[in-house]
Amino acid sequence: MNAIRSEANIPPLSDPLGETLHLLRLSGILYCRSELTAPWGMTMPPMAGYMMFHIVTAGRCWLEVDGEPPRLLEQGSLSLVPHGIGHTLRSDLDCEVTPLFDIPVESLSERYEYMRHGGGGELTQMTCCVIRFDQAIAQQFITMLPRLLHIDAWRDDEHHWLQSTVRLMTSEAKEVRPGGETVMTHLADILMIQALRYWLDHSHEADKGWLAALRDRHIGSALALIHRYPGRAWSVAGLASQVGMSRSAFAARFNVLVGQSPMQYLTYWRMQRARIELSETKKPTGEIAESVGYQSEAAFSRAFKNVFGQTPGTFRNNADFQVSPQLITGIAPIDE
Repeated sequence: MNAIRSEANIPPLSDPLGETLHLLRLSGILYCRSELTAPWGMTMPPMAGYMMFHIVTAGRCWLEVDGEPPRLLEQGSLSLVPHGIGHTLRSDLDCEVTPLFDIPVESLSERYEYMRHGGGGELTQMTCCVIRFDQAIAQQFITMLPRLLHIDAWRDDEHHWLQSTVRLMTSEAKEVRPGGETVMTHLADILMIQALRYWLDHSHEADKGWLAALRDRHIGSALALIHRYPGRAWSVAGLASQVGMSRSAFAARFNVLVGQSPMQYLTYWRMQRARIELSETKKPTGEIAESVGYQSEAAFSRAFKNVFGQTPGTFRNNADFQVSPQLITGIAPIDE
């Protein structure tokens, strides 16, 4: 155990932001291929904890998200609504809308649907996806995203990756073939990650806060170490040594960029990892406690209750309990 928990002999991390993206794990809840003929309109309900995105493979439509101007989506457009906000899609801005769940669909598989809707006029084809990121790193990442992320790059050579992926998706969507669900869902997942990379490369918001910390040569490496090895017996001095800084300079810079002390962030990360393990696995609580750096189940339970307001056992038995990253704010840091 001491060898596992040691701060020594850790390989260097050359790309902390890239490693963070690598840690993102998608969980697709629903993929829907749609053929929509004007006039048509539908309202997407709010879905807290989920991301929704729409890929137009033929035709055009309007997307309306509260707080944002209406956005015209044309062939090749990809729009991501990352915070589960309700929104409207329609052929024209004056079209009547129908609630999504009132529109009949054909279930092609457990997670893959086909929708045909509208008045018989101009055709729009879309693939719409409801996605959840399961890991703690993703939930931290999503809080940084705007209300609407839109990419329109069908004819833009800079974004040939979008063109080729959407064209492949368009071809695959024309008919249901063996393995079609697998191909479509994997293409949708690839487009999601590509859209996030695009935003990171082009948005000024990506140069602030936690994302800016990940881009920092020293602090980004420290964050990546915490993400990769949450169970190690980290100290401020140990992290500083790993990234080649003095303890005081490292602690000050970490606080400025991340908005928390290194040990507060370590506690935050450990609790998020533990929460997911409790939700998605049947591992014993003691095993989860050890994996996130606690040598006793009692100490882990106290820390978990301090953050989430209930014990690990109660949390595991309560499927409706919703966790907000903001719950971590103001907790007492572990011993530095």
